[in-house]
Amino acid sequence: MTATDPASPVRRALRVGLSYYVANGMSAALGLALVSVAMHLGAGTFAAAAALVGVIVTIPPDQPAPRRGKFRQLLPAALIGPPLFLAMQLLHGDVLRTSALLVPAAFVAFLAAAWGRRGLPISMSIMFAMIFSIATPTPPDRAVALSTSLYFTLGAFAYVVYATLANLALNARYRVTMLADTLLAIASLMRTQAAQFAPQVTDAPAANAPLLGRLLRQQAALGDQLQAARDIVLESPRTPRRQQLAGMLLALLELRDHLVACELDLDTLREPPQHVPVLDTLRRELERLAVQLDAIADALLLGRTPPAFDSTGTQALRERVVAAATLAQSRMDADADADADADADADASEPVRAAPSTELLARSLVARVGHIADEVRRLCALARGDAKPDLAAVRAAWQLFTSPTTWSWRPFASLWRWDAPPLRHAIRAALAIGAGQVVSIALPWGTHDYWILMTITVVLRGSFAQTLERRNIRVAGTLLGCLLVSLLLYVRAPLTAVLVVITIAQGVAHAFAIRRYLITVIAATLLALLQAHLLNTGTSPIFEVAERIADTLVGVALAWAFSYVLPSWERTQIPALVRRTLIAQANHAKVALGLGQLDAVDNESELGWRLARREVYDSLSALVQATQRSLSEPRAVRPPLPALERLTAHSYQLLAQLTAVKTMLLLRRGRLSADQIRAPLRDAALAISARLTDNAAAPAVDDHALVTDHDDDTVLAAGPVALPDPFEHDLSPWLLRRLHLAMGIATQLNGAARLALAPSRSG
Repeated sequence: MTATDPASPVRRALRVGLSYYVANGMSAALGLALVSVAMHLGAGTFAAAAALVGVIVTIPPDQPAPRRGKFRQLLPAALIGPPLFLAMQLLHGDVLRTSALLVPAAFVAFLAAAWGRRGLPISMSIMFAMIFSIATPTPPDRAVALSTSLYFTLGAFAYVVYATLANLALNARYRVTMLADTLLAIASLMRTQAAQFAPQVTDAPAANAPLLGRLLRQQAALGDQLQAARDIVLESPRTPRRQQLAGMLLALLELRDHLVACELDLDTLREPPQHVPVLDTLRRELERLAVQLDAIADALLLGRTPPAFDSTGTQALRERVVAAATLAQSRMDADADADADADADADASEPVRAAPSTELLARSLVARVGHIADEVRRLCALARGDAKPDLAAVRAAWQLFTSPTTWSWRPFASLWRWDAPPLRHAIRAALAIGAGQVVSIALPWGTHDYWILMTITVVLRGSFAQTLERRNIRVAGTLLGCLLVSLLLYVRAPLTAVLVVITIAQGVAHAFAIRRYLITVIAATLLALLQAHLLNTGTSPIFEVAERIADTLVGVALAWAFSYVLPSWERTQIPALVRRTLIAQANHAKVALGLGQLDAVDNESELGWRLARREVYDSLSALVQATQRSLSEPRAVRPPLPALERLTAHSYQLLAQLTAVKTMLLLRRGRLSADQIRAPLRDAALAISARLTDNAAAPAVDDHALVTDHDDDTVLAAGPVALPDPFEHDLSPWLLRRLHLAMGIATQLNGAARLALAPSRSG
């Protein structure tokens, strides 16, 4: 799982083995075996071999998906692949005409990246269809080319039918395993958040950066994972079991909000050493709750009933924290009294601005941890069947929070501008494929030139960082795969064993294509070399392996070189991502602080808030991922990383403040004075929106007039002078304090955004 996962190696291996992506990989391997065996029995070995290639070409888009739209997800590969395979068969041996088709077709194939995660597998399938056709022996005549293509087509469409039915059969399992995987991811995030409660290294700010960076990366990755889970778990929740799982997923979304809110007041509480016991207690409680999430996930994977929630821990936590916070505050008050006489004259002329006591801040923080415990308790109750899900929320979430499954022409229509990254990547990839074709012909060994083209196809990516990562993994994986094949051929494994290894290798390569690319490369190398060995038994295995290693090195070198051709540096995408984040934050503030909820909390207003919240998380996820990718780029083209880091941190701080306000409005409305908070809510919503949308339109800015960050202490000191006990009195003053802090953070966010956008405006 992750570096922070405390589970044993056996438990982690079991979680991987029972995961949805392994189930999907094994389903692909079974489909490959069934189609191959059926074609072998019905039409012979030649037909089975050609159909097998058709299956391999169609497999990449076969990922866990909703039942609706699965056939449409697979169909493009089966429709586009066969004509290109046939064309390459007919042109086999004619280098010029083959290249004249290969390069333009590669350009069109890589344009599919405009459809994002859905389009990339289609690109791979189109390229694989042409490359595998080049890899087959030259057909002696047109009839053989037609028959080979016919069997290829039969295999491709047979697999489309099989994969659609298999996805339907595995749908219930996918729902469970994707939810379990999300539970484990949030448990890991919870442990990272717990580590934030450790004392801060004030003398070395850089020492705290790795932990914050890991937290941001986990938040960004969780956004994509949650959307994938939504698409499957929330689809058509018509049965009690589906409703149960959907209710658990919605509870996880609320839990994530409370985790984000745990960032509030941490800097203030970490400063005095007296609060170390308080934060240490909270850290242990979060780790205990993470263990509860792990237990629920493991129970789901194993089909068991999870253990009941241990409610004694949370009550004991509150008692310990209140006692520790009171003791710490009394010590701090004593120290302050001792220094009061010495500072009285110096401070006489300064206005006094009181801030909430650290005891109250600690008790407020334990309340937020208590909200997390409440959500974990609700998850346990839902998983055990002791509580019923909110069916209205589940049904509404299905309609609004799942991704579309139809193909639209809109992404394709938006491609045709010179700075569009998919267009530049398509040009870059087509040129690289053309260069690979020329180099492969010029090499002294020309029997496996397609391996160079295959390497370029899988290594070259739309971003420079992803290309570098795949370059290194491709070389390492190929070397390891070649070593395993050499050992297997050295011991003269029987044919049955080789066929079993080929089938398993296909499943493993497909299962880990997104999760662990190194495993995919090793398995794919095994698959390709063993297939080549069966087709060319007279070739020396040692020379075969040596060729593959050399071809891999040539392919990755070409992919790396062409990653500098028409590059789409992340700094060109950052301005749009920053503006998207600001607009999302402004809209979220407007909805979260809406006055209508003071009169009644209805489903329509809550759905609007949840949609706005999701857009904030999605925009932040995209911004964090782009910033991380830019770290691999040359220094001369990197965006302003310090400003982006501050922008991201302030964005999550603003989200945390608004989450705290929304939690009060949802869960503590009875302890709020509507008359007291109505006008501040309206004013705060308008102020935050105005401060953030100022940058959304990207007006021209004088560099000397750029707004810099306000002093954090000034912002944190703002707000009501006196705050009551949050566990016993009216919460309105606390809500007003959160609004003041949110407006201050919005100003900080505005300044960081201006600094982040400054290079793009001046350039």
